[in-house]
Amino acid sequence: MLKTVYLLFTLTLSTISNAWKIEGIGEFSPEKISNNLFVIHGIFGDPNIQNQGFINNPSIIIGKEGVIIIDPGSTYDIGKKVIKEVEKITKKPIISVFNTHIHGDHWLGNHAIIEKYPNTKIYAHPQMIIEARSGKGNKWINLMTKLTNGSVKDTIATYPTNPTKHLQVIRSDSEQFKIHNPTIKSHTNTDIMIEHINSKTLFLGDNSFVNRMGRFDNSSSIHDNIKVLQYATNLDLNYYVPGHGSSGNVKHAVKPFLDYLLIIQSEAKKGYEKDFTDYEIKPIAIKKLNSYKNWHGFDDQLGNHISKVLLEIEALEL
Repeated sequence: MLKTVYLLFTLTLSTISNAWKIEGIGEFSPEKISNNLFVIHGIFGDPNIQNQGFINNPSIIIGKEGVIIIDPGSTYDIGKKVIKEVEKITKKPIISVFNTHIHGDHWLGNHAIIEKYPNTKIYAHPQMIIEARSGKGNKWINLMTKLTNGSVKDTIATYPTNPTKHLQVIRSDSEQFKIHNPTIKSHTNTDIMIEHINSKTLFLGDNSFVNRMGRFDNSSSIHDNIKVLQYATNLDLNYYVPGHGSSGNVKHAVKPFLDYLLIIQSEAKKGYEKDFTDYEIKPIAIKKLNSYKNWHGFDDQLGNHISKVLLEIEALEL
């Protein structure tokens, strides 16, 4: 009993000492997922003035000689905070970064990493590197600046330099990573999922969400996002880290969003065969989506998702 109390006390002290505070929202600290893997789980919601743009899940892997970061966040300032959290765990340098896709809330923190550790290798999908260099990085800075009323100040679009390919194994220090992008499109056409082989963990990027709805644009495919999540499920790993929301096993971090997309796909197919519009399909689909009604963005995104699937079905028919 005394040993249990002591452990709880020690964990509490550890959490407090590692936390960074965002006024009016709360404290954030690296949560230990496995032996040398930590995730700082971000805030639900879209980037805004109060949350300073911190909404993703920067992840930290401690190697024998250095540190690997997955998605260091949305701004230069968030990137600096991630570095500070790393330094509370270890004094080892950051040697590698992986960016899961082109959306700036995941990778604009690259700037802070490269400023302090200029020799860091940054890995990403080759299409992400092309798009980041062609101006999308600056577009994301402008968008984040507008949404956060200036919290992105001093951020410079610092691009990934090392392109990846499907099933490539990358060794960084003592750690091994396998790249997974089995389809051309998914959440975007720039997605990679990163498997940390040592801990049997998959970083999903925005291919999956927990308690939050994602957006799909012209570069995405809901049909292929379903295929990617089915693929991820079949990898049979121990831990899964979504782009937004809490980490856990496959039933927690993959299956709920996959099931949601499957319901949307099924109802859209039925509606398409009856020549229904997205507005006619929506109330039918809602009846099967009770468990998702409290997910952030459900009311805003459901109609968009149905419309997107209908367009994809029509394109496939043609």
